[in-house]
Amino acid sequence: MLLRNKTVVVSGVGAGLGHQVAAACVREGASVVLGARTEANLATSAAQLDPSGARTAWRATDIGDEAQCAALAELAVERFGAIDTVVHVAALDSHFGGLRDADFDAWQRVVDVNLLGTLRMTRACLPSLTARGGGSVVMIGTQSSVAAPSQMQQAAYAASKGGLVSAMYSLARELGPDRIRVNTVQPGWMWGPPVEAYVRFQAQHEGVPEAEVLARLTERMALPELATDADVAETVVFLASDRARAITGQSLLVNAGELMR
Repeated sequence: MLLRNKTVVVSGVGAGLGHQVAAACVREGASVVLGARTEANLATSAAQLDPSGARTAWRATDIGDEAQCAALAELAVERFGAIDTVVHVAALDSHFGGLRDADFDAWQRVVDVNLLGTLRMTRACLPSLTARGGGSVVMIGTQSSVAAPSQMQQAAYAASKGGLVSAMYSLARELGPDRIRVNTVQPGWMWGPPVEAYVRFQAQHEGVPEAEVLARLTERMALPELATDADVAETVVFLASDRARAITGQSLLVNAGELMR
């Protein structure tokens, strides 16, 4: 088990990637503390991951609120004694459009959640990570921050995640002396609830089979299928584990080879 006896804090746990990350961490031996804004999602996820409740804890958390970030970190320490890894899945990705039609108030909210919220949550976990003698911070970025998709405009989301990668470099250098590693996983098109919904919507809008819409996405991949939420979660587990002890300040695309860098 890659994460035996470790404690992992996961923000943004819903039905998709956040749940898959938490599930992979539990499977690999970790105790997992779940955070998200919706209590029902947290309760459902925790019950599925560990019906006994011995290795999971959760608290409703808005990463836009510094006090709530601190409370989630405190819960991890109270229940499990320490924090070894924090995984940032929480994000605001529902604002679409480009510059011409930009609502900058909405952009500000996206940046506040995706960039500053991630930094708030990281800072809340720093005392425990430092006291532990090191650990791992894993951010979920996006391929769209380095290669804008042609199917839709999501400029605010991409810009906020691009800023997060830039912040990662500074954090890796700042926190490295305390043996805290900071890395980013950058998914592309990722088969899970959001992309499933996109495929259904496009198929209904165009009056074509869902398989046709999916085929348009996969034809650009070097591998003949989309990466899945679970594939991204496996990458997170690796970066959280001691097998990645010499890796920091890195961004890893998990995209079935759509974009190669």
